[in-house]
Amino acid sequence: MNSTLETDVLVVGGGLAGISAALEAAAASARVLLVEAGNGASERAQGGIAAALGEGDSPRRHALDTLAAGAGLCDPRAVQLLTEEAPEAVSWLSALGVPFDRREGRPALALEAAHSRPRVVHAGGDRSGAAITAALRSRLGATGTVRRLRGELAGLLVHATGVAGARLRPTAVEGNSSGEGEALSSPVEVRAGAVILATGGYAGLFARTTTSRRCDGASLVAALLAGATLADLELVQFHPTVYAGPGEPFLITEALRGAGARLTDHRGRRFLLDADPRGELAPRAVVTRAIVEALARSGERTVLLDARHLGPRRLAREFPGFLARCRSLGLDPTREPMPVAPAAHYTMGGVVTDLEGRTGVPGLLAAGECARTGVHGANRLASNSLLEAVVFGRRAGRAAAAEASPSHPRSEVICLEVTTGDVASVRWLLERCAGPQRHPEQLRRGLEELDGPGMGGAARTLARLVLASAWLRAESRGAHWRTDRPEEDPAWAHLQVSVRRTAPDPIVEARPFGPGRAPGLAEPGPR
Repeated sequence: MNSTLETDVLVVGGGLAGISAALEAAAASARVLLVEAGNGASERAQGGIAAALGEGDSPRRHALDTLAAGAGLCDPRAVQLLTEEAPEAVSWLSALGVPFDRREGRPALALEAAHSRPRVVHAGGDRSGAAITAALRSRLGATGTVRRLRGELAGLLVHATGVAGARLRPTAVEGNSSGEGEALSSPVEVRAGAVILATGGYAGLFARTTTSRRCDGASLVAALLAGATLADLELVQFHPTVYAGPGEPFLITEALRGAGARLTDHRGRRFLLDADPRGELAPRAVVTRAIVEALARSGERTVLLDARHLGPRRLAREFPGFLARCRSLGLDPTREPMPVAPAAHYTMGGVVTDLEGRTGVPGLLAAGECARTGVHGANRLASNSLLEAVVFGRRAGRAAAAEASPSHPRSEVICLEVTTGDVASVRWLLERCAGPQRHPEQLRRGLEELDGPGMGGAARTLARLVLASAWLRAESRGAHWRTDRPEEDPAWAHLQVSVRRTAPDPIVEARPFGPGRAPGLAEPGPR
């Protein structure tokens, strides 16, 4: 393989956002190179895609639910775009061969937490992410219009006016389900008219997580070095129901609670009803907080998720992945409740983009979990993540194709390399200092540790920015919970914690954001 390649659009990341971007850019006649490191977060998603497809539902109602979950930090324009384009996104996926579950000839719609209507479409029950991603990868292979490589981002190539490509390096490919693409044997530079980052979030930097360890946030640091702005790094969503017994943790889908599974303490008491009248269907941040408080009262390590009353037939039909995973550990959820506790799951923060994925740095775009589009606010609504990946991934692909120049800059190009550093130490530090509960003293100590020796690399940089952002947001809002400031502060309702590149260190600051109310939307009230 040549040490230098050229393309119009380089997409870094082979999950749902990256594949959607690649397909759309190729459809716009751009030369596209897609580089993927292996399975990431998309394949692990158990929930499906939220879209207003049912009787009595509407994109406006979907938008109001999204705004309510986001606790005042959503961008209403982005929310409106996401929810209005959701039905067409499902149609696009269906046309590409995604086998969505159906009931009586119509899409089978599931109810998930904080949704006011059943509106989540699944594919393969609770294996939706894998089914959707596999279908789109098959379409990539069938079209043959996108060149694919197996490797990972080593750094961005920049010149005087923006980003000119990226340096890629070989990576281990274990778990790469696609089986496609040429594996890199040595580093390679790719000159590109536009680069789309679709590398996932940074929840993999926590010791206890539901996502891939590949989701380490290194691309966010690369984007920051290139001049992009980061925001909302303190907003980490902890999934409330993650298996916490012997063996590796694994996500237990929200849809199981939507189907009627109950959370209890070890005495069998449904403690969630004390926290919210919606009980198991309250927003994730509310459920997580109630679990953490219940564990503090009881001294136990776990609470229990009881799905026994759903029966073996329904569990086998709608939740085959959950059932199989439990039985692989010698557990039977049809006969016993499962021990669960919260774990880092999804990161609302990322590279700030506009509605087309542009970062403000010429030649650099971002989509999916690594981007901060504004649709999730302080707490992502269930099953909006795969939807965001499709809607904004496609938009980024089209924008990149339109902006990519067939001629590459002849001015001097340098590579802003990123190295991971001591990830193991960072994982345990974030778990201790930036978990579901943030104590100011722990945040301070964590920042002091990160300033110590032996903590270099992108992982250390990003962890420091997460802790500094959590320190600065002196309130509790959505997924961010400060024990010294347990309530929302109205003064922070429209303030965003952002990170900008400065010398010698990035600056973390609170800045006003948001264009105001979107047309046709109102703040959610009683329904």
